[in-house]
Amino acid sequence: MKIEKIKVKNYKVFEDTEINNLPSMCVFLGANGAGKSTLFDVFGFLSEALRNNVKSAINNRGGFKEVISRNKSGDIEFEIKFRNDDIDRKRQPLITYELSIGLEQNMPIVRKEVLSYRRGQKGKPFKFLDFSNGKGMAIINEIEFEQAKQDFKEEREEFPLDSPDILAIKGLGQFQNFKAISDFRKLLESWYISNFQIPDAKKSQDIGVSEQLSPTGDNLALVTDYIFENYPKVFEEILEKMKKRVPGITNVTAAKTEDGRIILRFQDGSFKDPFISRYVSDGTLKMFAYLVLMNNPQKHPLLCIEEPENYLHPELLRQLAEEFREYSHKGGQVFISTHSPDFVNALELDEVFWLTKKDGYTTIKRAKDDETVRSLVEAGDNLGYLWNQKYFKGSGPL
Repeated sequence: MKIEKIKVKNYKVFEDTEINNLPSMCVFLGANGAGKSTLFDVFGFLSEALRNNVKSAINNRGGFKEVISRNKSGDIEFEIKFRNDDIDRKRQPLITYELSIGLEQNMPIVRKEVLSYRRGQKGKPFKFLDFSNGKGMAIINEIEFEQAKQDFKEEREEFPLDSPDILAIKGLGQFQNFKAISDFRKLLESWYISNFQIPDAKKSQDIGVSEQLSPTGDNLALVTDYIFENYPKVFEEILEKMKKRVPGITNVTAAKTEDGRIILRFQDGSFKDPFISRYVSDGTLKMFAYLVLMNNPQKHPLLCIEEPENYLHPELLRQLAEEFREYSHKGGQVFISTHSPDFVNALELDEVFWLTKKDGYTTIKRAKDDETVRSLVEAGDNLGYLWNQKYFKGSGPL
């Protein structure tokens, strides 16, 4: 699955912003407060609204007045266009999800929730889901769409919701008959944001089972043990990459202690005894955590990584960029925010975007659309150098 467009209106610093033709790996630059974390929070908000309801997602961010853009009225609007992975080398149709949230009697409600397919490049979109104020219609014979194409004759059914602040994809997305709805639900349920905390990752853990790395990495030892026990070939691949990325490391094990806990041990070939995780360098631990995250057989459709450069030596950043790019080429999409010119130097022109804030609102620009930046990169300049030299206008602090 790949997101191709994001449009956000009246959501915090995004008064009316859209980015199109998104690549599989997107890196966002900008000053503190420009809105990089807010962009990632679009998915956090939608995910929370899916798990609970719109009211809960709004209230956990301070209420409607704190979420809607300053001095703006009307609805909060999101539009996401995505495309599922090719099937038998056949490109899948573009799917659009639209959501508008407003206030009614001081309560947040879903004004509009629409999910639609296009019939080819010029065909009229089919609204497979069309809801408003707690009720609406859904096409129940979606499975016939791919075969019938232009001759498709939809069968619709009305579905009432328990409350006008509930997303229709919450219930309908559980049924495989509603494939497009189910696919988008899976994206919101399975996206991942990294807020990796070194102290948390260094702690030992009670013996148990963890299949996926937590956002802070506090279950790194458990996930390492899970992959080692269930996917030994994958674990060997992680070790080989670790040896390549961090010279000296020859082995990593998740060891069980006598008091019923599990700890990570890193073997440095220069020493006889392994080091417990709390004694290895922060950069070594963070690189290992990223390798575990990106090589886990259970892939996330979207990774959001904030400031991956923290704790890492500049020479490792180019290698880390390669790992993120490899992950994106295998079907996962990666969004990254960074403040590191060294990391940006490892990027390709198409991968770089920058945020600029003016009069309290943020817009997003892409590096390849700037004629000066594009010309300088084609002449051999690195993107990080150009960013340092303020060619990305508005991307730095005032």
